[in-house]
Amino acid sequence: MDARLTVLQQFPVPRPTTNPYLVMLAEHLRAVPGVTVLNFTWKTALLGRYDVFHIHWPEILVNGNGPLKKFVRQCLTLVLLLRLFVTRTPVVRTVHNVELPSGISGIERALLRRFDRLTTHRITLNSSTELPPSQPFTLIPHGDYRDWFASYPRAERAEGRFGYFGLIRRYKGVETLIEAFTSTRSESASLSLRVGGKPSSPDLASALEALSDGDERILLDLHFLPDAELVDIATSSELVVLPYRFMHNSGSALAALSLDRPVLVPDNAVNRALADEVGHDWVHRFAGELDAPTLTATMASVQAADGHRARPRFVDRDWGLGASRHVSAYRAAIDGRRR
Repeated sequence: MDARLTVLQQFPVPRPTTNPYLVMLAEHLRAVPGVTVLNFTWKTALLGRYDVFHIHWPEILVNGNGPLKKFVRQCLTLVLLLRLFVTRTPVVRTVHNVELPSGISGIERALLRRFDRLTTHRITLNSSTELPPSQPFTLIPHGDYRDWFASYPRAERAEGRFGYFGLIRRYKGVETLIEAFTSTRSESASLSLRVGGKPSSPDLASALEALSDGDERILLDLHFLPDAELVDIATSSELVVLPYRFMHNSGSALAALSLDRPVLVPDNAVNRALADEVGHDWVHRFAGELDAPTLTATMASVQAADGHRARPRFVDRDWGLGASRHVSAYRAAIDGRRR
C-alpha cells in the first residue's frame, strides 16, 4: 500500500476568480485515497509539512501589486527556495507556458530560473511541449470542462456572431481580432463580435475601446467574467475566435469546445493535434496574421457544417484519470529526489 502523500498546491483556497483547471484538479486529487492537498499560504509554504510542492505559474510568487508587495514576495520566495533546497522537497511543475514572461526584472528572472533548477519533475499538457534533455516528465492532457459548465443555462445562438472570452493580454491578439472584424463591415452588416474578459492594463482596455469605436456591431464586456457570463458569451456565438500570437495550451479552446462551439485558433502542432482529436469541423486554424477574409470564410464554413457535426470527441481528458496520473508523478518526483 502506498504511503500517505501531502501535496502543497501553489494556489490559495479557491475564489470566484480562480482558474477552474486548478479547482477541478484539487477536487479530484482529494478524491484519491491517501492524498492530502494543501492550498497555498506563505505560512504553510515556509513552515508547513508537505511531501511535494506543485507549482503552476511561478511568476505569480515573485510579483505583486506595487513595489513594496513585490519586494516582500520576492524575499519570501527566496526563503521558500532555500527551504525547498535544504529539506530536499521535490518540486513538480505543470508546464502551462514554455517561456519566461516578458517584461520582468532581473531579480524576477533569477528567482524563476532558480525554481527551474529545483524542479524535480514536470507535467506537460500536450505532446508538443519541448523540455530540456533528460528532464523527467509525465504527459497529462488538460481535462475538459463539460461537467464544470453543465449547470449553467446556454444562450440562444446569434447568427453570424464571433465571440472571444478570457483574460485579455497583449500576446492574445484581441486588438488584431477587432481590427480584422471592423474590416468586414463593407462585406456584411449581419456579422457581430462580442469580446469578454478583463484587460491586463487600463491602456489595453482604452486601445480596445478606441478600435471598436464607431462599429455598432461590436460589444465589449471588459471585466472579469463569472462562469455564467462566460457561458453566455460562448454559447451565443457561432464561432469562438482565439487570435493568440502564441498558443501552447489553451483552456479557453477547451472551454468553448466543452460548450459545443467551434473555435478559430492559430495553426500550430498543438492545435492540429486538437483538431485530430475532437474533429476538424470543430477546430479551424489560421496562419500568420488574422484578417477579415479568414474570419468571413471560417464563419461561412461553420454555418455550412451546422447540423452535420457530431459533438466534439474528447480523448484521454478524464479528470479522475488525470488525478491518478498526478499522484504517480508526485511519487516519481519523491523517488527521484531520494536517488
